[in-house]
Amino acid sequence: MSTVARGRIHSWDISTGVDGPGTRFVLFVSGCPLRCLYCANPDTWHMRDGKETTADEVMAEIEKYRAFITTAGGGVTITGGEPLLQPAFTGAILRRCKEAGLHTALDTSGFLGARVTDEFLSHTDLVLLDIKSFDTTTYRRLTGRALAPTLAFATRLDRLGVRMWIRYVLVPGWTDEMKSVEGLARFVEDLSSVDRVDVLPFHKLGAAKYEALRLPFPLHDTPAPTHDSVERVRQRFRAHGLRAY
Repeated sequence: MSTVARGRIHSWDISTGVDGPGTRFVLFVSGCPLRCLYCANPDTWHMRDGKETTADEVMAEIEKYRAFITTAGGGVTITGGEPLLQPAFTGAILRRCKEAGLHTALDTSGFLGARVTDEFLSHTDLVLLDIKSFDTTTYRRLTGRALAPTLAFATRLDRLGVRMWIRYVLVPGWTDEMKSVEGLARFVEDLSSVDRVDVLPFHKLGAAKYEALRLPFPLHDTPAPTHDSVERVRQRFRAHGLRAY
């Protein structure tokens, strides 16, 4: 992978707690093949809307915050959009971060997991794997894509020993059906490299972005899940011996 790999990014930010361990430099890349009905970042869907940059330029920006993020026990997380839509660019940054001694995390739907090599994954300390639903019909309705590639990627990560945090967004009327949750819990409990499951309550914080882009927000009338419903799903994962938050 060349150090002059080029790609398109939306933005970057400093985050604590939700994008991997410690304080993170979070890079948002542009482009995504999914169209999740609850997506909070529709402004990252198209690569053409991103800013063209190089791995060198990104690393120079990361270096400014190196002391801060390492002192805080963090690292670098690449998210999006979908980072695996730009595998050479994403892979170059992950490799250079690893060479610099920085903890690396990749936030992905896993749909494009077959695009990346085992070498690419050897530079990835943690994968934040978003599994939107365990029901194949619901998954396709929710994302516009198939579930199978994501499950295959999870199995591959487990075989390679790449650590995972599973992320599951709880959307009332969509992903709160307990039979589906149970199926996912049974699948995940067989993956030895999963460290935790994050049950994330659906929210509408991205609604203003849809308005600015003159796009309808598909789940505008969907309420946020109750605290009890979120805890009920977490308990279902915990019943399978998983750490759920």
